[in-house]
Amino acid sequence: MSMDDKVRKAPLGGKKSVLGSIASMLFHVLSLGLPSSFSFSPSVTSSRSGASTSTTWLASSSSTFPDHSAISRREAFFRAAAAGASSAALFVPLRPSSASTASTAEAMGGNLNDLPPEATRSYLQYRVPFVISSDFYIFELQEKLESTDDWGEIGQLFQANGGRGASLPSRIEREFVNPMRILGLSMPPDTAEKMQDSQAIFERGMFKLGQATKGIRRDIPIVIDAAQIKLANDGWEEGRKGLNGFIVALNEATGLDDVQTLPPRGPNQFQEYGRSKRRYNELVKKTKLCQNRGGPTLAQAWGGLMVTGYLQDSCGIPDLELYFNQK
Repeated sequence: MSMDDKVRKAPLGGKKSVLGSIASMLFHVLSLGLPSSFSFSPSVTSSRSGASTSTTWLASSSSTFPDHSAISRREAFFRAAAAGASSAALFVPLRPSSASTASTAEAMGGNLNDLPPEATRSYLQYRVPFVISSDFYIFELQEKLESTDDWGEIGQLFQANGGRGASLPSRIEREFVNPMRILGLSMPPDTAEKMQDSQAIFERGMFKLGQATKGIRRDIPIVIDAAQIKLANDGWEEGRKGLNGFIVALNEATGLDDVQTLPPRGPNQFQEYGRSKRRYNELVKKTKLCQNRGGPTLAQAWGGLMVTGYLQDSCGIPDLELYFNQK
């Protein structure tokens, strides 16, 4: 009996067996060359364009498989997987090329064309992730700081995770310190010095916050004394001042006022900040949902293959340029 005959005669075993088989085979196909990680990037394609891509593929599927007797079920599946993979490739994050960087810098104006090319490239690459990190600092980290029950999650921000002898940077290093270092090193000397001084202030604040929350784990209640609480709040405030100094130097260098400084605590803090906490929470929620589906690449491929309605057709991450520009 041929393999095609076995595939035709093999019992499907219900919807769960079908989904399990498709998942296994799709993973095998996509793991050959497509990236499985997801990260914010200035060139991430919006979900709306992803949905239209998926719709176009589904509309043409009837012409792709006109007759089930002409081709085997296995061959039809691999054609479907290839089509899904090719549409998913549209969602691979790309760094801006030199040509796109020049045209974007010219469109944005300010002093970008007068800066060193590396400074312009670094600004265009990190401006959106840096603003998202600033939103995290004021909307989420500050909120966790106010509840000692969440201090275990704060402590995890400073943990460097890794396996098999490899050491990965902590979240604070990855989302704050490293972008600040790259931006600072790319700028002219006077601006770089201001940025590095502000970065040092931020790191001192984060060291205090890390010391105050060190050893505290989630879901394990412990007694936290007043000195720890004061140290943690002092660290957050010092980190805020360091971020603000860095942002002011960045805006002066670019001639743009795109990145907002973080106002001090108070009843009108969010209003003075001028950015939406609701939109931040929506972005975080949809990003986590997308990551649980394997990132934009696999999520889009699943959307093309799952025509039964079990899965949505895209990650649905908001347009990051629109998220960035909330003025």
